Amino acid sequence: MFTGIVEEIGIIKDINLKGNYAEIKVNCKAVLSDVHIGDSIALNGICLTVTEFSSNHFSATMMKETLDKTATKYLKNCSKVNLERAMSANGRFGGHIVSGHVDGIGFIKSIKSEAVAKLYTFETSKNITKYIITKGSITINGTSLTVTDVTPTTFTVSLIPHTLKSTVLGSMNLGDYVNLECDILSKYVEKLLFNENTNLTHLTNTNNKTYINNKSNNIDLNFLSQNGFY
Repeated sequence: MFTGIVEEIGIIKDINLKGNYAEIKVNCKAVLSDVHIGDSIALNGICLTVTEFSSNHFSATMMKETLDKTATKYLKNCSKVNLERAMSANGRFGGHIVSGHVDGIGFIKSIKSEAVAKLYTFETSKNITKYIITKGSITINGTSLTVTDVTPTTFTVSLIPHTLKSTVLGSMNLGDYVNLECDILSKYVEKLLFNENTNLTHLTNTNNKTYINNKSNNIDLNFLSQNGFY
């Protein structure tokens, strides 16, 4: 598990496509301080397994699913990438729950200045935006960010100077593609409420009252609000 707090910007030393998979080598330093073979490192939000490393790089393998579902195809030698080690049990939870399993891609539609920050608007599919809410969390190239606005096909985030400097987002341009991971909690809620195979036997609200659902799918936002769920 990751938290979306980027530890350093790495540089692609080599990316070698081999049919349905690719071998990638990344120059870096901070994420290597306690690395072992088999450890997980998120590269632009993609959870990768370390297969080899030295004092200034690590290597990993990307399989077909990763190549098909992420913006990996836009990487090349010397590309900058966000890097984060898997969260340690005694670490600070500075961002939000990030699995490193990318849901899809989007691209930068607009960049606007607002005081010291910059507003980045990304365009993506409705399969992604349905999980995004204003003031909710979204992972963009492995960076945990707060959504300021959302439409059926776009969403906007505000990047402070520190984020612009400490992640690859600050050096990206209009039209550039990014990896997106939605808040995993929203996907669990969707499955709980709308999957016809869900066997939801009871719900307990803030007044400690229990409502039996009897496997029906009649629960919606109005029902939850009327019965004390916030």
